[in-house]
Amino acid sequence: MTRAYPRERCKEWVHMAEGGLLAAYLVVGVDKLKRDRVIHRLKGRLEAGLEAFNLDERTASVDMVPNEFVTSLNTLPMGSGFRLVLVHEANKLPKPVSEAIVTYLQNPNPSSVLCLETEALAKNTRLYKAVVKVGPKAVITCDAIAARQLPGYVVRVARSIGYSIDSVAAQELVSRIGEDTTLLERTIRSLGEQCGGTIRVEDVEANVSRTAEVKPWEFLDKVAAGDARRALELYRHMPNPSHLALVSLLTRRVRDLICARSLTDRGRQADVSKALGRQEWQVRGLVQSARRYTPTQLASCLRACATCERELKGGSDDEEAAFVKLVLSISDPSSLS
Repeated sequence: MTRAYPRERCKEWVHMAEGGLLAAYLVVGVDKLKRDRVIHRLKGRLEAGLEAFNLDERTASVDMVPNEFVTSLNTLPMGSGFRLVLVHEANKLPKPVSEAIVTYLQNPNPSSVLCLETEALAKNTRLYKAVVKVGPKAVITCDAIAARQLPGYVVRVARSIGYSIDSVAAQELVSRIGEDTTLLERTIRSLGEQCGGTIRVEDVEANVSRTAEVKPWEFLDKVAAGDARRALELYRHMPNPSHLALVSLLTRRVRDLICARSLTDRGRQADVSKALGRQEWQVRGLVQSARRYTPTQLASCLRACATCERELKGGSDDEEAAFVKLVLSISDPSSLS
């Protein structure tokens, strides 16, 4: 049964809505840190001193009772502010509760705000559609930050909490921890306290253990950039790496370097991304690395890859030594002259 509200209360709600609050929100996405920040800001809108009375925070579970939950939504707040009903893991709401919310949102309590927080909720569900109808800003999407944007994000987060970290140290931190923004922020705070506010790459290497899986492209980038020490460190953190598979990737990277160098020498650097079928940002480092090599050195790198592949397929007595030799050769163009 829906509940009708006095016109006076509706007028008060219109005033609150003009201040940025809607009857319901869906905070959804894989970035937990973003979701936490949205919820923190929403809680911050509760009337000071009455937070304990005006906040009903719970996690979705199978024992939730529809009538009891709707009663909480229909409860009037203490004071002159609003009441916040917050549900974590909203994708796990029992069907009866989810349907009760859909019905409730047809005539919501004008002095309550419902916030559903979850990592994912299908857009074709009745619950999702019901929240969308509340208003154009009712769904707050917290998508993951693109991997290439994470180092810049780390720099900004450090700055926002009074610390500094350069792009090299930020890239190393992301490489070691991965894409969990909550963990990244926590680690930045810890490092900032340990290092007196300025975080260098040496501090990251000395204090942060690698928990993220090594991406092959990280390894390839370090080889092409001439950082053999870092490349081999990444290689040794790969779980059961296939030498043949890595040689195949190195061969492809050398061919990409040949393409980039050839086009650059002909004044057609802008065509590299099109020639390789990649985005512009994906080839910037490649073009820079290609300049480290002469055409002769790149041809020697390609021959070295073929030699290593033959040794591996021929049952080399020491596959590890053959592979490391290849990595060192490609990393140091002068050794191929």
